Amino acid sequence: MDFTFLGTSAGTPTRSRNVTGLALSHSGRKPWYLVDCGEGTQHQLLRAHYSVMQLRAIFITHIHGDHTFGLPGLLTSASMLGRTEPLDIIAPAQVQRFIDTTIENSDSSLSYPLNFIDSEAPDFSWQDDQVSVTNVALSHRVPCRAYVFTERNLERQLLVDKLREDGVEPGPGWGKLQKGQDVTLEDGRVLLSEAYTSIPRVARRLIVAGDNDNPGLLADACEGTHLLIHEATYTQEVAERVGPWPQHSSAEQVARFAQQVQLPNLVLTHFSSRYQSGQHGTPNINQVAAEAMQHYRGQLFLARDFDTYRLEKDLSLSCILPH
Repeated sequence: MDFTFLGTSAGTPTRSRNVTGLALSHSGRKPWYLVDCGEGTQHQLLRAHYSVMQLRAIFITHIHGDHTFGLPGLLTSASMLGRTEPLDIIAPAQVQRFIDTTIENSDSSLSYPLNFIDSEAPDFSWQDDQVSVTNVALSHRVPCRAYVFTERNLERQLLVDKLREDGVEPGPGWGKLQKGQDVTLEDGRVLLSEAYTSIPRVARRLIVAGDNDNPGLLADACEGTHLLIHEATYTQEVAERVGPWPQHSSAEQVARFAQQVQLPNLVLTHFSSRYQSGQHGTPNINQVAAEAMQHYRGQLFLARDFDTYRLEKDLSLSCILPH
């Protein structure tokens, strides 16, 4: 499972960081999923080489502009490029009104249907052939969600010895069983795929959180999760100086939580524009990293725009394409 950060700044862009957007794919870049769509996301996609023609679904964590203002431009550009495939948009109900109003008042139209799904529905779930998605309510100034992505349809391994013991000769039926399909033999026996195959590994699972000042709300969801992507807008000192109103997390908060629930991998993002990325300047993004490392002993990364990561089948995480 690969993911590329399209924006890692909080609230406003900087010279080196755009506002929030994340491209996620199960294998390759067809299909792929977008989590949040801040202003300028479509420009970031051009540099990250994800095609809007292969976009399967958009997941919006909450209605704030730095997570949504890129939607009208991206959607109409896809139309101008000739997209015809329907597109799922999983978002709060206000997002549908925002898109409809913008298109209606800008002499625009779409060449493909949008399928809006309420992210705040109590029974929310979504899936395709690659992943299943649930969400968790977070704590922010407006309703906000974290999305939990779990891979589906893992590759199966044939139990060859058992097939031979039961007199099932090699043939097309073996291939069907390995694909998860049940098979009926000429003698009338029904072979269940689950009985003659095994899945040799666990499903990869990751959480992409929206804005949130209470990481503990993710405790239950983090059980069995291999990676958390979470905001760390401030260092603790700045968070205390700013006060509670913005309802964002500090690096210390998130790191303490991740250590407490024994998360193996943590990627921090959504940094205040006050933090400089170069070697000089204060405050510096290195302060965020240092604070997190004081409290978390797992694999830690601070995201940068266009960094691409891979969560491998062995559950290890690596940055395969650093910016």
